[in-house]
Amino acid sequence: MENPRVEPSLLVKIVSAGTAACIAECMSIPLDTAKVRLQIQGEAKVIGVLKPLTEISTNLPKYSGLFGTLRVIAKEEGPRALYSGLHAGLQRQMCFATIRVGFYDDVKRKYAERLYNDPNKITVGIRILAGITTGGLSVCVAQPTDVVKVRMQAQGMLASRPKYLSPLHAYKTIIKEEGVRSLYKGFVPNFARNAIVNVSELVTYDMIKETILSYGWMSDNLPLHFLAGFGAGFCATVVASPVDVVKTRYMNSPTNRYTGVINCAATIMREGGLKAYYKGCFPSFLRLGSWNTIMFVCYEQLKLFLSSGHVTIQPHVTLEVHSQN
Repeated sequence: MENPRVEPSLLVKIVSAGTAACIAECMSIPLDTAKVRLQIQGEAKVIGVLKPLTEISTNLPKYSGLFGTLRVIAKEEGPRALYSGLHAGLQRQMCFATIRVGFYDDVKRKYAERLYNDPNKITVGIRILAGITTGGLSVCVAQPTDVVKVRMQAQGMLASRPKYLSPLHAYKTIIKEEGVRSLYKGFVPNFARNAIVNVSELVTYDMIKETILSYGWMSDNLPLHFLAGFGAGFCATVVASPVDVVKTRYMNSPTNRYTGVINCAATIMREGGLKAYYKGCFPSFLRLGSWNTIMFVCYEQLKLFLSSGHVTIQPHVTLEVHSQN
């Protein structure tokens, strides 16, 4: 007879979410770097700092397509350039995923308890509300790491030598040259983007998993987590791509390039049309699809492992054991 699964504690969820997100980040960061380069290559040309290669000499885009972008970056800057911003990305995930994913289930139940006096009455509206809450809260904490990550991924396009030598050097340089407020540049589109992405990912994952389990099509194991994670990544890409483009352009723009987020969005539309909002959409899908698949599979397995009794990370367990003696 199968042992019933133990409900993971909040601490287990937080540790599992942060660890799983870092694993996913390490495995998918080259796709994210390609996505960022595709999203901002028109920006570099406008401000006149792009390397004087294909785009300027032939008036053609330097980067074309996901695999073409990966090939150009690896050839011109070396394979290590594909992992630009990894350290900042890991810092971001440790702040970001621990909140938006780790707290999601508990926030969801708290809302259900407050609104319906029943923590188990989880409606779609409750899931969306919880996703917006944890996604928005995580941005407030992790925003500076996002700015540094985007800057470090984009700097390989510049004609000059890399401006930022490490995440720490990037924080110091940005604060010194642009002020502390620059670390929160693009906060509004980033808040909107991550609230949307969080809802798309977590609610979609929840609904796919719950629906399949309720019909008995699959059991609660790795294949189901893989399928639900991939579905979550697809939905997140379709919904959040326009906001992601605005966020990336605005974060990476020099001072006074845009008067604000709305001006940035309008400029993108004016210069590139509607399709500009879906620039880098395919690599974004591969990135979010692979990231979500890896993250959710690892998250579920880590929760199961840490809750099974093989590893004890809950401080109160020892006290309970003593109280029983």
